[in-house]
Amino acid sequence: MIDYRFDEGVAEIVLNAPSRRNALGLNDLRELAAAYDRAEADGARAVLLRGEGPSFCAGRDISGVDPATDDVGGYLDDMLTPLLRRMAMFPAPTFGVAHGACLGVGLGLLIATDVVYVADTAKIGSPFAALGATLDSGGHALFVERLGAHATLDLIYTGRLMSGAEAVRAGLFSRAFPADELPDAASSAALSAAAGPTQAFGVSKRIVSAIRVERLGLWDAMALENRAQAALAATDDYREGFAAFQAKRRPEFTGR
Repeated sequence: MIDYRFDEGVAEIVLNAPSRRNALGLNDLRELAAAYDRAEADGARAVLLRGEGPSFCAGRDISGVDPATDDVGGYLDDMLTPLLRRMAMFPAPTFGVAHGACLGVGLGLLIATDVVYVADTAKIGSPFAALGATLDSGGHALFVERLGAHATLDLIYTGRLMSGAEAVRAGLFSRAFPADELPDAASSAALSAAAGPTQAFGVSKRIVSAIRVERLGLWDAMALENRAQAALAATDDYREGFAAFQAKRRPEFTGR
């Protein structure tokens, strides 16, 4: 079950099936995609994704799945990958709050999120070796990019899970917090982003994506920045930012 709340420009999307550690079946993926559609329709200036209960997300819900007839390719190709792409391309800043188990598909949800704050005791990775399956949801790409090939294959072969603190030290995610401080830290960050110059944030998001996906070098990235800055100069937020700085007051951004 996916819950949705909208307040002060922040769309809060909640994985709310704690009895199954927020594992995601096909219907959950549909509800999650619909929540991101709703957030965009509501004009969300930031998204906060979190899970209820002791875990963020334990991965795919395989309870009752018969491996002899399971259409895992359909689950991944037709449902999960489009959802993760939708999340990654959401036009406003997105924040993930990860605690407890963050496994498999749960890891994929975090990979598709802009900023990820984790509990220092979170458990991150993929125990797929015990299922005769392999890491999916973009895990290979993230791990190789941040950890290198040797450490990636070590995690895959052994099924070892990283703590949240270890994952942040390795550069996988943004920041780690004690579990009791995590919700407030993430909520504060999302509210701050929602009050910020969201057009400029969106530009940075697209530039970062282009650098990662297209492997842009320094000068190509700089050319993107230059074009983006010239376009932002025509926005209300750009003019407001300059006026506020010159008047030594706090800017009031509108996202326009």
